[in-house]
Amino acid sequence: MKPTPTDKLWTPANIVTLVRICLVPLFVVALLSPWPQWFGLPQVADDSKSLIAAGIFILISCTDWLDGYLARSRGEVTDFGKFMDPLADKILVAAALLALIELGALPSWVVLVILAREFIVSGVRMVAASEGVVIAASWYGKAKTVSQMVAIVLFTIKDSYMVGSVHAAFSDWMWMISWLVMIVALVLTIVSMLDYIDKARHLIGLKPKEPKRKRRGSKDARAVTPEPVSPVAPAESQGLSDADLARIAPEALETLASTVLSAARAAGKTIATAESLTGGLIAATLTQIPGSSDVMRGSVVSYATEVKSLVLAVDPDTIAAHGVVSEQTAKAMAQGARAELRCDVAVAVTGIAGPGGAEPGKPVGTVWLGCADDCGTVKAEMRCFAGTREQVRLQTVRAALQVMQHALESR
Repeated sequence: MKPTPTDKLWTPANIVTLVRICLVPLFVVALLSPWPQWFGLPQVADDSKSLIAAGIFILISCTDWLDGYLARSRGEVTDFGKFMDPLADKILVAAALLALIELGALPSWVVLVILAREFIVSGVRMVAASEGVVIAASWYGKAKTVSQMVAIVLFTIKDSYMVGSVHAAFSDWMWMISWLVMIVALVLTIVSMLDYIDKARHLIGLKPKEPKRKRRGSKDARAVTPEPVSPVAPAESQGLSDADLARIAPEALETLASTVLSAARAAGKTIATAESLTGGLIAATLTQIPGSSDVMRGSVVSYATEVKSLVLAVDPDTIAAHGVVSEQTAKAMAQGARAELRCDVAVAVTGIAGPGGAEPGKPVGTVWLGCADDCGTVKAEMRCFAGTREQVRLQTVRAALQVMQHALESR
């Protein structure tokens, strides 16, 4: 039975994320409200109250690391967690900055810069997601987050002077340190925003898309008009766009592999691969995710034709009649992997990565992907990828993971 979304909602990582959000009001109340008077604790001075609020903020900030660790170590990366985790950070930072404005410890323009950056980056990510592109966070963004957190703690402990003489301001070492860290945070805020925009410039219209190159062998360039690429068009006649490259980036493949593993766990199924041109890359992408061993059975790297027959039981007559790169061979490889590795769902890939090896009707970049499951369903589909040898292999990894994901989620 296909699980409902609630089956994967209450993971330990997601619970920690929700607790982090629920603790934000506690920090605001501890910093702004006269709670010592409410509880009859007049001995708690304002300085002590600020220290307590700073301690709560540090505690909440540390849970950001905890939920990420739990999700990765337990192999429980969920769509809900990917949505709520960054949102929780933004809620915490925004609440802290607004509270500091309320106290008069921070000018509003600082908060405006930080919040404007978050809105802009969120918009860029949304556009990228609609194109199926994952923009990985750079070290600028991570450094920005850390510096913002440190600056907020410093401003919480020691209020900044909003007015006063230059001599009075620079004679207070806490004021100097607080503003120094905040300035670093603001610089990193702007730089990280520009980095995101630069990575997505081809998606938001800041960089024109590269025109398709003319097919080789065309004698009259004026006769060439944009046409849909044929499934068996020569791979070398097509270039990869920035969006295509982003889809096969390590971070994007890792995210897709995590989704496949989560789908296998939700379906209660085991998985395996049979790989020819990828040489084990699909299995390596899956097994680099912590906890993958609970559903990943293994892989057969059948690079040589003889291995396809001896290990995966592909009939030599099938190879002789249809070729190594064919629908029939891909299906047989998937069936052989499922039988040999005793898994529920197996994906097989066979193709021509290049730069040589092209055959009539099978140009470089031609790949057949087979899939076999425990219900007796055996399917195969052909793709023709562009780019270099390594890019063809990485695109095959992505396609194989998508085929496996579909097979698991459709059950």
